[in-house]
Amino acid sequence: MTAPTLRQTTGPQYTRILSYGAARGENAVPNDDLIEPINSSDEWIRQRTGIVTRVRANATTSATDLATIAAKEAVERSGVSPELIDLVIVATISNVRQTPSMSAVVADRIGANPAAAYDSNAACAGFTYGVAQADALIRAGVAHYAVVIGAEKLSDVVDPTDRTISFLLGDGAGAVVIGPSDTPAIGPTIWGSDGSKADAVGMDATLVEFRDGTSRWPTLRQEGPTVFRWAVWEMVKVARQALEEAGVAASDLAAFVPHQANMRIIDEFAKQLGLPDTVLIGRDIETTGNTSAASVPLATHRLLEEHPELSGGLALQIGFGAGLVFGAQVVVLP
Repeated sequence: MTAPTLRQTTGPQYTRILSYGAARGENAVPNDDLIEPINSSDEWIRQRTGIVTRVRANATTSATDLATIAAKEAVERSGVSPELIDLVIVATISNVRQTPSMSAVVADRIGANPAAAYDSNAACAGFTYGVAQADALIRAGVAHYAVVIGAEKLSDVVDPTDRTISFLLGDGAGAVVIGPSDTPAIGPTIWGSDGSKADAVGMDATLVEFRDGTSRWPTLRQEGPTVFRWAVWEMVKVARQALEEAGVAASDLAAFVPHQANMRIIDEFAKQLGLPDTVLIGRDIETTGNTSAASVPLATHRLLEEHPELSGGLALQIGFGAGLVFGAQVVVLP
């Protein structure tokens, strides 16, 4: 018997980011508020990380709340009617519920019900992973308009006495709307992982161990020197490859937006890429902190707010973190 030929969907040839939205924790937390438990100083934190303050949310504000605020702003700015959005992706490591997904709740809150919705855990690379997926799914005809959100409430998984990462972390969400484009506006994504370094950064215990009383509430830890070396030397190669695959040079960029992990890493990145002075660099970490999956869209949102002339220019964005995982692409800024 000959089976009937199946139909397959096809979509637009190109996609683009139409808009950004952002939400930050309500409270600015200066270094002085954190130094006593880690026996440190404001000067030590500034020199090591470039952070002056970080934002953290109220106890009653959830990561889902932050994601909703950011998504609503992005949708409003996009001009796309919420009912036309048929895909919502939330990149997060801090959903306090294993299920239901944060994305399904956010989709309903922004008026996109019954959009396809799922959460993605790629840590600090989560947003760039989400952009890659939305781009591919729209071009495949599986979705028409997508909301991609990086959302974290890392203050829920902080040990105030930890000297490796606790003083870095903040709360926030950044969102974009992605839709069809007449011209190429999201370049090829360079992404991957190195699970051999899985112990370099991540949670220090499991929920099962916490349930059984054999550990405290799981919190984030990292091997700082290991992560620093990997980020500086290996991720620069990924950034260069993203430029090459997009067919552009560093001098063609209007902006560079790396994951806001550490100001020293950002500075070394810019140096190794040979970025000219005309390229504006996202440095949101100074007053927002490291917000994992939210850091790239939050930094881009701030750049666009402060420098509207960047609109239409090219930005290289790269995320990297626990896994270890990484993802980078060149995008046209809305």
